[in-house]
Amino acid sequence: METSDVGDRFQQETKYALDAMAGAGLDWSRKPELYKTYPDRRSIALPAFAPSRLMTLDKVLRQRRSVREFQGEPLSLGQLGYLLWASTGIGRTEEGYAFRTAPSAGALYPIETYVVAHNVRKLEAGLYHYAIQRHELEQLRTADLRRPTALAALGQAMCATAPVVFVWTAIVERSKWKYRQRAYRYIYLDAGHMAENLALAAISLGLGTCQIGALFDDEVNKILDVDGVEETAIYMSVVGVPA
Repeated sequence: METSDVGDRFQQETKYALDAMAGAGLDWSRKPELYKTYPDRRSIALPAFAPSRLMTLDKVLRQRRSVREFQGEPLSLGQLGYLLWASTGIGRTEEGYAFRTAPSAGALYPIETYVVAHNVRKLEAGLYHYAIQRHELEQLRTADLRRPTALAALGQAMCATAPVVFVWTAIVERSKWKYRQRAYRYIYLDAGHMAENLALAAISLGLGTCQIGALFDDEVNKILDVDGVEETAIYMSVVGVPA
C-alpha cells in the first residue's frame, strides 16, 4: 500500500453502508475494562476545587484561543484537578452508571489521560496518570521531562515552557470490541470532545491552552511507556497562565 493512500483508504473502508450492516452480536465476556490503573504506584489525592468566579458559556467561548507562550507561574494542584475532572472526570452517577463530563461512543471511553507536570505546586515534576474513578493522580515517575516532551511534539517549545502538558492515549480495544475498524473514527472524536472541555475549563480559570496533534508518535509513547499498539498516544495539550 502506498503511504499516500492510507488516509483515503481509511475514510472509505470505515464507512457504514445501509445495505452492509452486519448483525453480529457482542461477546460480553471479552469487553475490556473501562478504567486503567497503576495499583503499585503512589496515589496523590486531588483537592476539592471550584472556580473563584463563574463565567457564562458565551463569555468562555468568545475568549477561547490557542496560547503558546506562558508566564513562569505554576498551576495549583486544585487547578490541575479541576481541569482533569472537567475534561474527562465523573460528573454524576445514576443507577450504578458513572457518567463523565465528555461524551464517548457507546460509553466505552477509550481515552486515557496522562499529565507531564513541569511546574505544579505540591507536585514533583514528572509523569502522572489520571485515575478517574478515584479522582487521583498516579505517580509514574519523577523526572525533568521538558526537553523530551518538547522534542516529541515536533520540537514545539511550548511543551517545555508550559507548567503542564496533557497527553491523551487510546486503548484501542475498548472501542474495537464493539465497533471494529469504525472504532478509530470514534476514538479521535472522543479525544476531541475532551480537549474542548479542557480548553473551555481552562478559560474559566484564567488559563490558556493549545491543542497539539503534531507529534512523533513513537517518542511520545516512549515517554509514557506504552506500546503504541494496544495503547497509543494520539493528542496533547499544554496548559498555563498566558504571557
